[in-house]
Amino acid sequence: MILDKIDQLLKEVQTLSAKNADEVEQLRLKYLSKKGEITALMNDFRNVAADEKKTVGMKINELKTLATDRINQLREECQTQETGDEAIDLTRTPYPVRLGTRHPLTIVTNEIIDIFSRMGFVLADGPEVEDDLHIFTKMNFAADHPARDMQDTFFVSQHPGGDVTKNILLRSHTSSVQARIMEQMHTEDGKLTAPIRVICPGRVYRNEAITARAHCFFHQVEGLYIDKNVSFTDLKQVLLSFAREMFGADTKIRLRPSYFPFTEPSAEMDISCFICGGEGCGFCKHTGWVEILGCGMVDPNVLEQCGIDSSIYSGYAFGMGVERITNLKYRVSDLRMFSENDQQFLEEFQAAD
Repeated sequence: MILDKIDQLLKEVQTLSAKNADEVEQLRLKYLSKKGEITALMNDFRNVAADEKKTVGMKINELKTLATDRINQLREECQTQETGDEAIDLTRTPYPVRLGTRHPLTIVTNEIIDIFSRMGFVLADGPEVEDDLHIFTKMNFAADHPARDMQDTFFVSQHPGGDVTKNILLRSHTSSVQARIMEQMHTEDGKLTAPIRVICPGRVYRNEAITARAHCFFHQVEGLYIDKNVSFTDLKQVLLSFAREMFGADTKIRLRPSYFPFTEPSAEMDISCFICGGEGCGFCKHTGWVEILGCGMVDPNVLEQCGIDSSIYSGYAFGMGVERITNLKYRVSDLRMFSENDQQFLEEFQAAD
């Protein structure tokens, strides 16, 4: 049982000890590295029964937090023990040393991940340099879709024979991670090995002019849930819960019909303006609503392209720009501020860290 394993690791972590920095690093590798005990638990989380996911997810988060705090404590203790008068570095910056803070995009990304993790979503990641097959073809983009053109996409290499499926490019959305997860999670006859419920944060690239409202790179968080009998109602409830966690308990949502190649039906989601309470103001352009994400039911063509039997399974997907959510929370008017490393700007987020 995964809960028994978590309880065993909790007991181990509470009694961790180390004599020097090397031993602390070994503990970090054992528990927190990509091949560590806690990462293995998070990988096993996808096989947990749906009615147990919330409990198991909370226990894993508790374990990870405890392990991180304990290892950091041991590292500080070892540094204190090893530092003496003879170890003073006269070239160091004078005290007090100014501590840095998390970047506002990191703060918001972590908040989004935390909200969806508590709803049973597991983190998934993929390469930023991708092939056309996972970026476009498996996502139901037509061969002549404008998004494939040079004006929208950064191509690393293009197939000389004109076969677009062999092109290599910087990913223009994190949907490629969803394609790879779907490929990995099915059998030869199109059956899922376990329900898919993942959240995919990451950096993406588009060939756009850099202005106060656009950038050539930005950050997305996308979500995917595939199982039997998944409905649009399930999607709406998840997004409503997210909006209220992120923007406040009184937040309302509105879904407007839209179009995306990889979902059908598709929608764009607005939230009630949290500045004017939906009454109308300059921030929401006097509509009372602010757009935050796109969503929809996974198109059956996407399921089939990724090897999943669309006659048995259905699913939903959603995606949002982290910069967009950060702008809404902190009212940052210029996107360029997020990548210019202005110390005065970054210090404004110390209280949010």
